[in-house]
Amino acid sequence: MTAECPAVLCLAGPTGAGKTALALRLAQELGCEVVNADSRQVYRDFPLVTAQPSPEERAVCPHHLYGFLRTEETVDAAAWARLALAQIQDIRARGLTPLLVGGTGFYFQTLLRGIASIPQVPASIHDAVLARMEATGPEALHRELAKADPAYAARIHPRDRQRTARALEVLEATGRPFSWWHANAEGAPLCRGPLLVAQTALGELEPRLMARIEAMLAAGALEEGKAAMAACSDGQAPGWTGIGCREIYGFLTGRMGLAEMKAAWFRATRQYAKRQITWFRGRSESVWIDLARPDETAALARRLLEALS
Repeated sequence: MTAECPAVLCLAGPTGAGKTALALRLAQELGCEVVNADSRQVYRDFPLVTAQPSPEERAVCPHHLYGFLRTEETVDAAAWARLALAQIQDIRARGLTPLLVGGTGFYFQTLLRGIASIPQVPASIHDAVLARMEATGPEALHRELAKADPAYAARIHPRDRQRTARALEVLEATGRPFSWWHANAEGAPLCRGPLLVAQTALGELEPRLMARIEAMLAAGALEEGKAAMAACSDGQAPGWTGIGCREIYGFLTGRMGLAEMKAAWFRATRQYAKRQITWFRGRSESVWIDLARPDETAALARRLLEALS
């Protein structure tokens, strides 16, 4: 494997499937260091709500790109890919295997298929879209996006200001929807390696998702939210738009009660898990694994990595 296109191991799947436990097993058996591939686990103020690996789990092996971003900051797939590639090259240089773990499909796509070569958007269009966002709010622009690019709109939350604005400005500047660019304008792969995907039925996942929300609350998710508000009280900030974070913000600001918050949190998590399952099913490179059979998965991963080298 060349230095320009290093070998990696990718472990993906829907939220709450149990990827972290398997990742630690693979790291120990295959000599891996873990690199985060989840767009919500980059935020430092929400380690509990975004289910980042615990200090005890991180002690098993080095973990990279978790909790490095402030709530008011953003990072898109291309920027994340550049950060991840630097970590991947460093890990490979030390004779170890980078293990990318997460549920953000576009993150894996940027590494394994390359970054979409989207033309630069003129500043006038960018500014005009942002002005409309400020005037009408993200939900109105998301409805507009849903009519023009339903495939991409279905992947993002109606209050996701950054991604909604980006999709609309690209559409206006190029005449093609964002989903088209991602499907047809991929560049050269940045890495090569298997994409292992946890095979989990949504019905089996649902009770685990509700139990995980309760566990997060018991572990101090509301207290985490209060501390995050002290650092950034803007509910439109990127870090607050994540699932769980926005529901906690609604509760802490008195917009919803505890039961309503839990129900909304579960509903959004379930919808996201469904979108993730659908997305990974549509990827030809997905190699489906059974999380209940970690020995088989470790043996499979070893064979696939040996084939790459």
